[in-house]
Amino acid sequence: MIVPVILSGGEGRRLWPLSSPARPKQFLSLAGAETLLQQTVRRLSEPAMFAAPIIIGGVEQRFLIAEQLRGAFLTVGRIVLEPKGRNTAPALAVGALLAVQANPHALILSAHADHSIPDGDAFRATIASGVAAAEAGKLVLFGVRPTFAATGYGYIEPGLAIDAAAFEVVRFIEKPAEAAAEVLVATGSLWNSGLFLMRAATLLAELERYEPAVLAAAAAAIAAAEADDDFLRLDPVAFGQAPSIAIDHAVMERTTAAAVVAADFTWSDIGSWSSVWEAQTRDDHGNAVRGPAVLEQVRDCLVFTDGPTVAACGVSGLIIVATADRVLVVPRHDDQRVRGLGERADSAQSPMGST
Repeated sequence: MIVPVILSGGEGRRLWPLSSPARPKQFLSLAGAETLLQQTVRRLSEPAMFAAPIIIGGVEQRFLIAEQLRGAFLTVGRIVLEPKGRNTAPALAVGALLAVQANPHALILSAHADHSIPDGDAFRATIASGVAAAEAGKLVLFGVRPTFAATGYGYIEPGLAIDAAAFEVVRFIEKPAEAAAEVLVATGSLWNSGLFLMRAATLLAELERYEPAVLAAAAAAIAAAEADDDFLRLDPVAFGQAPSIAIDHAVMERTTAAAVVAADFTWSDIGSWSSVWEAQTRDDHGNAVRGPAVLEQVRDCLVFTDGPTVAACGVSGLIIVATADRVLVVPRHDDQRVRGLGERADSAQSPMGST
C-alpha cells in the first residue's frame, strides 16, 4: 500500500483575482465540476492501491479542507496543519515521519493538491510502474512527456534504463529559455510533474544526509504537536526552525538515488490562466466560458466570471476574469504578469494608472 502525502500549500497569487491566499487554487473548480483538492483526493482513494491519504496544509486552511472533503464524501487518514509555510521539504519530512510511525517499510507518494490529471486510471497505472524502483531504494520522479516547449516548467533529462519503466536521472533543468526548451523537448527530456514515489525511510535518510535541520525540525514539530478534532497541529516553535526549502533543492537535485518514469497521463499544474484555458472544453471558436457571458466575434479567449455578466466583442487571445469586486483582462501570452498585477491592484499603496 502506498501512502499519499498531499501537499496543500500555496498562496494562490498566479490566478488572481479568483484565487487568493485565503482561498488558493486547490479549493477552486478550475478543471471540472470538483475542486482540484477534491479531484486529487479522489484520484488517490483507490483502496486496492493506496492507504488513507495524509493532507498537509496551512492552519488557516483547516476549515476549507474539512468542508471540501465532507462536501465530496471523501475521507483521509490525517489532516496535518502547518503553523507557517516552510516549502515542500519540511512538509514531506512530516509526511514521511508519520508514515514510518505506522509502517517502517511504507512507500509514500508526494502529490500536489492543485494539479489537474483528468485520467485517474492512467495515473494509477503509471504510479504502479514506478513501485519496483521505489522498493529498490530509488526516489522515483514522474516526468510528463512535453506537448510544447514550455518555459515555465522544470525538465528532467533521463539516462540509462534501471528497469522496464524507470531510468536514471542525468540532470534537472529549471525553467529554460524558449530555445533551450525546444532542444530539451526534441531530445526526450520530460516535464517535472512534482510527483515523487519512494520509501519513506529512504527519503528520511536522504534528508538526514543533505538537510538534517529540516528533518530535526519536522520530528520536533510532530513530537510536540497537538491533536485537535480531525487535525494534527504541528508545534509552531519547532516547525518554524525548519529551513524553507523545496524538496527538489533539498534532496532530488543532490541525491544519487533519483530515477524517472515517463508518465502516460495528461497533466497540468494549473499554474496560469492559460493552463486553465487549456484544461477547459472549448467551443468551435476556441473560447472557454465559465459563468454568464455574451460573446460576439470572439476567438481563443477564456472568460471566467463568478457573478457579473461579461460581454466581449471583436477580441481574441484574451484572459477575462471577473469577480464581485475585481476584473482582470490580459493577453493569454502575457499571463505570467498576473501575479504582479494582482499584488499592485490589492495594495493600498499601489499607484493608479498605466505603466
